Amino acid sequence: MLSLVLFANSGQDALKQVNIDLAGVKLIDVDKINNRAHLEVLFNVTNPTTITSTIPSINYDLFVNGKHLGSGHYSTEDIAMAGRAPLFPSSTVTFTNTFELVDTDQISNEYQSIINGQPVSYKVTGQVTVESAWTLITRDFESTFG
Repeated sequence: MLSLVLFANSGQDALKQVNIDLAGVKLIDVDKINNRAHLEVLFNVTNPTTITSTIPSINYDLFVNGKHLGSGHYSTEDIAMAGRAPLFPSSTVTFTNTFELVDTDQISNEYQSIINGQPVSYKVTGQVTVESAWTLITRDFESTFG
């Protein structure tokens, strides 16, 4: 039994090498009546290891020009591991997530910049869960774009 636990934990160091980067943020649509917009947040996940893994969840906070826009959540936790997008060894996969942006007094200038296509700088901070057949880890990440 101890050997099974040791074997399962042996892949954790490898899974910590999986890297996540903010690859882009795209405006999908704008609802001017309700002051809302939908953004497509793109994450590039790179697996430099020899272990095939999956990404069951990405929890993140999205910032633009230093202002917090809100929190987002990508999840495939309700899908069996075999049905998730595989992250093969030495590969990169792009994961997308729809983020609902609501215009508020605190971020009105940033909201207008985004919906009018003005240049902005994005930052995400959060946690990503990486899972292999034997183990899983959750680790913090931070990335910028633009």
